[in-house]
Amino acid sequence: MTLTKRWILIAFALLALIGLSGCGGTYNWGWHVILPTTPAGRNNLLFLLGGFGYTIALSLIAFVISIILGLAVALPGLSQKRWARACNRIYVELFRAIPLLVLLLWVYYGLPVVLNINLDPFTASVIALAVGESAFQAEIFRAGVQSIERGQHEAADALGLGYLNKMRYIILPQA
Repeated sequence: MTLTKRWILIAFALLALIGLSGCGGTYNWGWHVILPTTPAGRNNLLFLLGGFGYTIALSLIAFVISIILGLAVALPGLSQKRWARACNRIYVELFRAIPLLVLLLWVYYGLPVVLNINLDPFTASVIALAVGESAFQAEIFRAGVQSIERGQHEAADALGLGYLNKMRYIILPQA
């Protein structure tokens, strides 16, 4: 490395160090908002912790529904029928492409207008999370089923199992 390149590198390193040195010391993080030693902070902290249970419940309910819906969406993607695979691909690609925040807004604000129903925020969140995540779950199930070697399918066919029994007893437990 030449002397000029070395000095340029040192100058950039010093500029970066000077720039980063002022970043952390000047910002007020505002921890007093949730500090439990003040009455306002205690109220804010209790309010935030009150939502923790709802967050866990929302996550678990949406997770279970998304797994069930994802399995139901994945199976047509494994079909020999072209229209079933097309429906699967449209669903998966559409809901994987929509950002989750946009889906939440559509379900909470758009679905009640279109269907003329009332949705509370918790139900709308469960629907949006379950539908959005089911597209990802469908891809996971599809990939898992396609990873099962062909011999397993042939063995199930040799036993005389129909498609549903083959999937239920042989393929899906391995996927």
